[in-house]
Amino acid sequence: MQTTDTVLMIEPIAFGYNAETAENNYFQVEQKGSDIQEKALQEFNAFVEKLRSKGINVITVKDTLEPHTPDSIFPNNWVSFHNDGKVVLYPMFAQNRRVERRNDILETIKNKGFDVEEVDDWSSSEAENKFLEGTGSMIFDHDHKIAYGSISLRLDEKLFREFCEKYGFTPIVFHSFQTVGSERLPIYHTNVMMCVADQFVVICLDCIDDELERSKVIEAIKNSEKEIIEISEEQMQQFAGNMLQVQNKDGQKFLVMSETAYRSLTPEQISSIEKYCEIIYSDLYTIEVNGGGSARCMLAEVFLPKK
Repeated sequence: MQTTDTVLMIEPIAFGYNAETAENNYFQVEQKGSDIQEKALQEFNAFVEKLRSKGINVITVKDTLEPHTPDSIFPNNWVSFHNDGKVVLYPMFAQNRRVERRNDILETIKNKGFDVEEVDDWSSSEAENKFLEGTGSMIFDHDHKIAYGSISLRLDEKLFREFCEKYGFTPIVFHSFQTVGSERLPIYHTNVMMCVADQFVVICLDCIDDELERSKVIEAIKNSEKEIIEISEEQMQQFAGNMLQVQNKDGQKFLVMSETAYRSLTPEQISSIEKYCEIIYSDLYTIEVNGGGSARCMLAEVFLPKK
């Protein structure tokens, strides 16, 4: 099943700009001021409330002050929860993100009635400077067992292919770029330039500079019989690719995004999405600017079986 009705979200305690991740996350901008955490917490709480009001099951866990983890609000990079009872832990590029992996969070998930059969820990690859940052770097088409991955410092191609082989996904490997100043630089996470839903894919094809790779991605999407909803690179910079489709306990589907992303969309793009599902959007401006991630990054899907 492509969508789940349960997501894990980490409540920020000391959210802020992370200089380690900013090395290759060109979406990040450091805002000055003492109220960054306060604003981020307000945005977080309002977002959680919007999701719960639609019947989506949101499990929230508070971050800890020690160790300091300014990016813990983005849990989808270090963990994924699968429908066979497996939990996967991922190797992270930034050293201060590696301490986000917390066993007590897995215990919380279990205590909420979910069955964890096995924890599959890939984090030892950090010692070799090889990284695979979860559903930030990999976009899963669960129904067709396809995984899309844009190569970057946060997606090692060999690791990606090993993961796909172990978990039965067909890897679609490509390179995507964004214009930074006068340069074309690699996009840090695949999930800022594409989102795979049950019947459609939102994607910035302009980011895939190589024509053969672009054709390969288009062919894979078309073969999965999903509609392509194309966004521009300018819209991608407004986090219009960083979306996630979820469902509520009644099976009603929603596409979740930030208000920034929603405001960047054209009426035609909104209509294309709303043919398939309702849109939920929330103001995440402080989180986006300082963290360089948006709505999708804040949601770790829980596909685990119930006990």
